[in-house]
Amino acid sequence: MKRWLLWVPLLVFAGVVLLVAMEMHRPADRTVFSRMVGKDLPAFDLKPMLADRPGIEPALYHQGKPRLVNIFASWCVPCAAEAPELAELAKRGVAIDAVAVRDTPEDVGAFLKRWGDPYARIGSDPMGRVQLALGSSGVPETFVIDGKGKIVKQHVGPIREDDIPGILAALEDAR
Repeated sequence: MKRWLLWVPLLVFAGVVLLVAMEMHRPADRTVFSRMVGKDLPAFDLKPMLADRPGIEPALYHQGKPRLVNIFASWCVPCAAEAPELAELAKRGVAIDAVAVRDTPEDVGAFLKRWGDPYARIGSDPMGRVQLALGSSGVPETFVIDGKGKIVKQHVGPIREDDIPGILAALEDAR
């Protein structure tokens, strides 16, 4: 028998160890993107979260103007962190609707009082069903909806200052 054949198992083992080591050092992208991007917004009708604000109805997204849908919760720390950027978008004339996930009117009211209120409408999603129908994996997430009710962009996580130009460009493209 040839002596070099004795080294084959060791070389195979070393190759497997090298492959595993390389994979362990590659950063994992754990972002879960919605499969709904590029598809029509699911039909949903959300009751108002607050008495002074309307809820969300499907016809709202078929009026020819793009809108943002922000999935948030009062108990979400990153939602508070993105509040200044949402306020900036609202100041620039962007229509922002909110889906309040697993929350109460009292807590949402206190959240808006403390962090600001950029929302035109706030719908209550007590069981997270609309959140799941949109393909959202957590809070906060923001979706750009074109004027025909189609989801054209998803932003996962809190909106930061450097995200605003991209969101504004997506809204412009959705016109």
